[in-house]
Amino acid sequence: MTSVVIVQVPLKPVLADVLLAAVLTGLTVVTASQAEGPGGWDLYALSVLTVAPIALRQIAPVVTTTVVVAALAAYNLAGFGILPNGGLGLMIGMFTVATLRPRTVAALIFLTSSSVMALAYVTNSGEMVWSQALEGMLILFGAWMLGEGTKRWAQRAERLAAEAAEAVAAERVRIARELHDIVAHHMSVISLQAGVAEYVVDVDLPTAKKAIATVGESSREALLDMRRLLDVLRVDHADEDADFTPQPGLAMLEELAHRMRGAGLPVDVSVTGAVRALPPGPDLCAYRVVQESLTNVLKHAGPATARVAADYGVRTLTIKIVDDGRKPLPQAESPTAHGIRGMRERAELYGGVLTAGPAPDGGFAVVLRLPLEEADWPAPPRRDTDRTDLTKEGRP
Repeated sequence: MTSVVIVQVPLKPVLADVLLAAVLTGLTVVTASQAEGPGGWDLYALSVLTVAPIALRQIAPVVTTTVVVAALAAYNLAGFGILPNGGLGLMIGMFTVATLRPRTVAALIFLTSSSVMALAYVTNSGEMVWSQALEGMLILFGAWMLGEGTKRWAQRAERLAAEAAEAVAAERVRIARELHDIVAHHMSVISLQAGVAEYVVDVDLPTAKKAIATVGESSREALLDMRRLLDVLRVDHADEDADFTPQPGLAMLEELAHRMRGAGLPVDVSVTGAVRALPPGPDLCAYRVVQESLTNVLKHAGPATARVAADYGVRTLTIKIVDDGRKPLPQAESPTAHGIRGMRERAELYGGVLTAGPAPDGGFAVVLRLPLEEADWPAPPRRDTDRTDLTKEGRP
């Protein structure tokens, strides 16, 4: 089976090279015709070969420059005088090789071209002084360095473009994860409470009103979270009405538990250890893991209660979310499901570890461990066990 490799070359630059080569070739031929001394067709042929090949410099830069160098060497050995067209074709070839080929190839071309400069000085010692030969070599070296700098600039531009594309992809993943967490949580609460209101509206009006109020509260919070997330995507951030409400964190655990309790899931929250402020990233990560875990319990565990335990250790923040539900999670919510996989990705992003699976005593357990950098994070005075039981107040 024959494989065909198609090389695409930009059309406009090649046409520009052809035009440049044609102009320089014409000028070189005119100059050669006005030169004194012997010379026939070989003079014109060698003169043309010192500049015409640059028309293909972007397609075959090494071959092009090699032809130019060989033509210059033959031109000098034939005794036709110093370099035609001032060696301009050689300079263009050197620049192109340095731009498009590895440094070792460019160095080899430079050494070969410098030898031609030395040959021109030797064969034309009467018309050319050593300073002219040295000046030509320095100009050739400058063309090499200019090409090398152009190549580095292009490589840097490609690297920055790749980094930008990677950052965009990472941001898309983060936004998708945020959307999943926000929609899954709030819509679960809304769906359950709307069902409760529909079921009891004819027999228990106060409970129906409470369920409808919870639906309204969750809807407003979902809209607020969505607006905050979409503000990140705005190109124009000069809108004075933009919402700059801080992202949720562990300081809002009690509000989250209260909201879940209102949706029908009793939640017990306990915080131990030296509570400290976390950076926004890890703080949001921990909050979202708790939110996603409680949402899964609400959706899939059946009649159950949940316990959230946050322990601020010396070097590690450990958060455990355990429920006592007897209803096994469906396959869609297995530890490899999208929700749990998203939580695990969040944890790994900040150097943490997340485990999820059936608890020994029944139910399901999610454990998040995040590293704490005490050297960089301020630590308020140590606080002993601070337990907040939100299931004792207003449990439905």
